[in-house]
Amino acid sequence: MIKTAGKLVAISAIAGLAMMSAAQAEVLKLGLSGPKSGAAAAWGIGFEWAAKQAAEKINKEGGIKANGKTYTLEIVSYDNQYNATEGAKVAQTLLNRDEVKFVVGSIGTAPVKALQSLSERKGVLIFTTAWGPSAKGPNFPLTFTQINTPAEVLDQLYGYVVKQNPNAKTVAMLNPNDATGQDTEKVAQESWKKLNVKVLASDWYERGTTEFQPIATKLATIKPDIIDLSTTPPNDAGAILKELKVLGWKGVQVVSAGTSSSSLIKVAGDAVEGTYMGLAADFDGPAATPIQRELNKGANAANGDPLNVITIGSWDAVMALKAAIEKCNCTDPKKVAEALPTIVFESSYGPAAFGAKDVYGTPQQLLVPTIVTQIKGGKVVEVQRVVPPELDARLKAAKK
Repeated sequence: MIKTAGKLVAISAIAGLAMMSAAQAEVLKLGLSGPKSGAAAAWGIGFEWAAKQAAEKINKEGGIKANGKTYTLEIVSYDNQYNATEGAKVAQTLLNRDEVKFVVGSIGTAPVKALQSLSERKGVLIFTTAWGPSAKGPNFPLTFTQINTPAEVLDQLYGYVVKQNPNAKTVAMLNPNDATGQDTEKVAQESWKKLNVKVLASDWYERGTTEFQPIATKLATIKPDIIDLSTTPPNDAGAILKELKVLGWKGVQVVSAGTSSSSLIKVAGDAVEGTYMGLAADFDGPAATPIQRELNKGANAANGDPLNVITIGSWDAVMALKAAIEKCNCTDPKKVAEALPTIVFESSYGPAAFGAKDVYGTPQQLLVPTIVTQIKGGKVVEVQRVVPPELDARLKAAKK
């Protein structure tokens, strides 16, 4: 009886500890704002999937520990349709109704700015893929960029294109007529000029356009050596490339915000061959990390589309957030924001950090390799990888 009583006491103690642990555990909601319908839907769908994989991994490994508590993660995601109006609605829902204090991913400069106008006032920390410099800097202390943007990508991408095509001396550019396109166009103009490539035209089109033959005809008529579709999303870019082939234009094709061959090929077929891209990645290739290979395989199975630099960014944001919360031992967004630039964390690319204060005035840019890719044989092939010098210095300092 004594032994039995001892066992009962032990069981009761274990049960009590479990109840105490459960009582201390809290759910930390993490918001997402991305397009899950329309021409950019592939970005939002992959983005949400990667964020949920990161949250699931952290939860399985015991959650996030801070301030004597354990936090499990829940992803709350909405479709911003890649425009400011829906972006504002998503912002109101996430921050006011769901009371989210951390947004681990937001896609599209226009919807991001709509979110940011509220998040900064309410003290909510956000991660964003916004591709323009206007969404970051000292005026936005709670905003962090989770992917490489024009300042990190365009000089590397365009430089490689010119090196491989030395006879190409002129370019025609096309961007969506919104905040994303407008921000990027300014940086792109300067990048091409630095390479002594003459910009013959820089045109715009409205999102939601479905007839691209007139646009392609106008571009082809200019007879540029290079056509840069810049921030044109996958379905639209594919339609334009298809029309350009029909018109017989045979120049150099660049989609600086291009993310994958599969989305382009679905629309344009073999017209995409040879296209250079700045936001794609071969996450099955020799330079990919084990976690990138695993995630890419899962995304292909779940969504029928590989991951790219945009979609894997939500995974990296969740991992950065975990490291920063544990560093400051708190869930106060302002204190977490102060901790983010001080950490080196394990991203999908390997050790990463936040920096680029010399470019933006504050260290809020994710430092990961810039990857230039080209579509060869219907597949994305990595042709150049550049590690930011600042990241290299940070990693060397961390080892000392």
